[in-house]
Amino acid sequence: MLTGELRSQIDAIWNAFWTGGISNPLEVIEQLTYLLFIKRLDDAHTLEESKALLLKKPMAARIFPEGRDERGRPFEDLRWSRFRNFAPAEMYVVVGEHVFPFLRTGLRQGDGSTYALHMKDARFTIPTPGLLAKVVDLLDDVPMDDRDTKGDVYEYMLGKIASAGQNGQFRTPRHIIQLMVAMTAPSPKDTICDPASGTCGFLVAAAEHVREQYPDLFQDELARAHFHHAMFHGYDFDNTMLRIGSMNMALHGVDNPDIRYKDSLAQDHAGDEEKYSLILANPPFAGSLDYENTAKDLLALVKTKKTELLFLALFLRLLKPGGRAAVIVPDGVLFGSSKAHKELRRMIVEEHKLDGVLSLPSGTFKPYAGVSTAVLLFTKTNSGGTDHVWFYDMRADGWSLDDKRQPLLAPELLGVRPARALDEAEHAKNNLPDALARWADRTGGERSRPRTAQSFCIPRADIAAQGYDLSINRYREVVHEAVEHEAPQVILARLRALEDEILEGMETLEGMLGR
Repeated sequence: MLTGELRSQIDAIWNAFWTGGISNPLEVIEQLTYLLFIKRLDDAHTLEESKALLLKKPMAARIFPEGRDERGRPFEDLRWSRFRNFAPAEMYVVVGEHVFPFLRTGLRQGDGSTYALHMKDARFTIPTPGLLAKVVDLLDDVPMDDRDTKGDVYEYMLGKIASAGQNGQFRTPRHIIQLMVAMTAPSPKDTICDPASGTCGFLVAAAEHVREQYPDLFQDELARAHFHHAMFHGYDFDNTMLRIGSMNMALHGVDNPDIRYKDSLAQDHAGDEEKYSLILANPPFAGSLDYENTAKDLLALVKTKKTELLFLALFLRLLKPGGRAAVIVPDGVLFGSSKAHKELRRMIVEEHKLDGVLSLPSGTFKPYAGVSTAVLLFTKTNSGGTDHVWFYDMRADGWSLDDKRQPLLAPELLGVRPARALDEAEHAKNNLPDALARWADRTGGERSRPRTAQSFCIPRADIAAQGYDLSINRYREVVHEAVEHEAPQVILARLRALEDEILEGMETLEGMLGR
């Protein structure tokens, strides 16, 4: 967790960009990402130099070549540790006219990450030498020696995109991601994919989960190689997001994830069919697509133009048998009445195994969208297997459900795994730990919970009888509070007393009128 001092340092970097003339938060994070990568290259080169010196051998992998670039500048000057000491004007020339061309054309992936693959159209847009010098100095003062700090720093920077009120659609709330990861429990043997990866938040959280739950993983050479080179896969069709997502993975200690350009709904998926054991995603739901631009292998599963249904079809296509998924869908997927909606729900329930439906609060994605959403949890089987479906009605996620999304509890009581068990009042503000605990008991005590509870299980036959409607309100039973009434004889006595009072009043009134 970041200290207050670190947060202040990052805030100062962000404010420097804003006062220096860059107001688009996505452009800020992109330029910061470039600079972090440049610094990372120098760190990797320095490490190789140290190894060579210690072993008294030539460097095994040079990132910065010997000699000069095509403009005559020594490659040594392109290193962060060199140009950071230059005067602002010279630094600006070196970074803009030498470092960035080197990133676009001369880099040979010396740092071992896929980030280098996404640098071919890198643009240097910092407007003045003074701003560049200030940002380089501020970044140089941020301690980023260990993986946890580097990852937290970058996550905090990414959070600035959302808090700036622009481009927040690229981020799913981190605590929701962590809940979905905890519910699917990734293991070192998984092959994980996010077909709408964005900043790679799901893949980062999955990597962190595996590190925490399997601390001995990196002592095994094969398991370590799988983690760094074969476990994590992400698609996106925005090159800026590919760069940001790749850097997010790199700073969280994943050396070579497969983060690549792909329009998930418009390209055939023959090479990736039944390749992944776990899919975690919150894909964009833009509305409708033209049939001409839609992958034919997806239309073979479900004939529709609705992107939310096509993404579900894609997930079924990409999962291997036995593979599982936790994906966010708009509520319309749960109860939509079109033929395509019903057929896709029937397919998941009858031909595969629907494990659970987690309804999210309607303010989860505010201030960017107020649409109601849910998490579908299912397993691809190709042979059915749905027995009971677990439903959970999440009413609070720890943050206010208005546009401000302010925390409702102390930091240690937020998230999936708070520092201690929450009491009833705290649970009313943060349902995440309860949701995870009840999910783990979905084949046990949850089966006997009444349909009036916050979570309960519904047999497959009941869901089929309702036309495969997956809305929790379809199955919830409402408790009507019993009202206590007085005994009949007491009520009768009250009525008689009231009658006597009325008669007495009438007699008094008649007497007054008679006078």
